[in-house]
Amino acid sequence: MDMTISRIDPAFRNDVLRCFEQENLAIPARWLYDRQGSELFEQITDLPEYYPTRTETALLSQYSDQAAEMTGTGRAIVEFGSGSSTKTPHLLRAVQPAAYVPIDISGEFLAHSSAQLQTQFPDLPIYPLEADFMRKLTLPDEVAEMPKLGFFPGSTIGNMIARTSVDLLRFMRETLGTGSQLLIGFDRIKDADVLVAAYDDSAGVTAEFSLNLLHRINREMDGDIAVDQFRHVAIWNDLYARIEIYLEALSDARFSIDGNQFEMAKGQKIHIENSHKYGLRDARLMLRAGGWSPVREWSDDRDYFSLILAEAHPFKNAP
Repeated sequence: MDMTISRIDPAFRNDVLRCFEQENLAIPARWLYDRQGSELFEQITDLPEYYPTRTETALLSQYSDQAAEMTGTGRAIVEFGSGSSTKTPHLLRAVQPAAYVPIDISGEFLAHSSAQLQTQFPDLPIYPLEADFMRKLTLPDEVAEMPKLGFFPGSTIGNMIARTSVDLLRFMRETLGTGSQLLIGFDRIKDADVLVAAYDDSAGVTAEFSLNLLHRINREMDGDIAVDQFRHVAIWNDLYARIEIYLEALSDARFSIDGNQFEMAKGQKIHIENSHKYGLRDARLMLRAGGWSPVREWSDDRDYFSLILAEAHPFKNAP
């Protein structure tokens, strides 16, 4: 048996094969984040064009103490899609949690970032959870009885269409429980030139991040895609208020994946990511649809980005 193929996440294999078997080519954005993809994304967050990370980090630095006053101390912080956890220390210092549960789909990257964070907070119990947070999760037994604060920074919620975003918020509520709180980041609608530049940087790091998906397919699914026959494309779709990212074939392409033969015509695109942006009230409406009641919002001077603290209040039978 080919041991490389045997280690493939079956959901990844299914999503990739389904993409090339259907007319509308698309692969879920979560598969961009293997170890190499996660490392490339961390490079993206330092780029001059990529405003979201530094804007949100500044908000956390400025307002985490206010958030802590509303959440109280002693909660278990559960971070969905923790990545490198670079923003998390601001919140940990302010909230002084009883435990921290970082959740990420990339187990290797999760272990590395958790170890680094443990050196900064040696007395904090950390329970890494390798999982896809797009569904209800079972948290470690050690935090089961603790009050919980969910943390979902980066406007990662924007990677999903509205229906999926609402489903995710409901799964988060089920995972964290009634009475829990959620601190979540939302990227605001702004000038299209600013948005496109953030997802198509001059150094080409975002392009490398996108194209790594094809490299991953080659690595994990015995593929032979000629990656240099594809290019990264980022456009602003004003109707849907989102950045759309594609991999476009620069020429007719034929390739094999997992023993299956596929082909694409020049100009065909694989849709690999959306990044939705939100108006002043859009985010609050989405939170309410997902079972969360907004209780406080903070934004920067330019209204580029906002942090919202919400609570999972008990459901009412009537208004």
